[in-house]
Amino acid sequence: MATNYLEAATEIALEAGKILREEYDRPPHIVYKGEADLVTQADKRSEKCIVERLTKYFPEHAIVAEEGSGHEAASEFRWYVDPLDGTTNFAHSYPCFCVSIALAQRDRVIAGAIYNPIYNELFTAARGEGAKLNGKPIHVSKVPTLSTSLLCTGFPAHKRKASPNIHYYWEFTLRSHGVRRDGSAALDLASVAAGRFEAFWEFGLNRWDTAAGVVLVEEAGGRITGLSGEPYVLGGSMILATNGLIHDETQKVAFEISGRDPDLPLRREG
Repeated sequence: MATNYLEAATEIALEAGKILREEYDRPPHIVYKGEADLVTQADKRSEKCIVERLTKYFPEHAIVAEEGSGHEAASEFRWYVDPLDGTTNFAHSYPCFCVSIALAQRDRVIAGAIYNPIYNELFTAARGEGAKLNGKPIHVSKVPTLSTSLLCTGFPAHKRKASPNIHYYWEFTLRSHGVRRDGSAALDLASVAAGRFEAFWEFGLNRWDTAAGVVLVEEAGGRITGLSGEPYVLGGSMILATNGLIHDETQKVAFEISGRDPDLPLRREG
């Protein structure tokens, strides 16, 4: 059954990706939702397409969409939709953005699709059936140590001065091959699944940011928890996704950093 849901998610993600590709070639129409949090016409067109198609195919399912056009339903099935993950990148013509669509059954993600229309990369996964990139199986990397790993993280568009992540960014940069900040959590998770990154961590992500990536990483053989090792739940305050081999080591370093009370110097700013 998850396969049938994945087929629908894939079809709709490709259709929404065409919209993003069309809008990418036009001057962006930008509206700010906050000091640095923006939305474009592309977000709205993509979400409208996705929500309409999901509603047509699965009228009894609930839909949670980033720009608010979803709806509740008395169902154990809930779709999580990010119509344009990487909006800031999109607005600056940086080609690192995607459509992300996932389906959860009783809060467990069972299918997900992430599509970057610029590079024509389609990441898909269904629970128990593995993860794929453009139809070919993918797996997490076999890099065994943090010191030889390439990591990725992100920073919030709002409350940036209140985020402790700069301390983690500094420490992990010193202890690894490097840390990238690409600006799309969904693609970051997909890259862990594909073995491009050994680990990804971030604070304060929403359910639509991570839902599809969670099933991708797990089906590719990776591991996901909270940063302190607790089970990760969608919408949790922290996420750590790794190839599994460096998970404990990465988690240990994160624990060491948190023990230094990284929020303290940030609180002094206020």
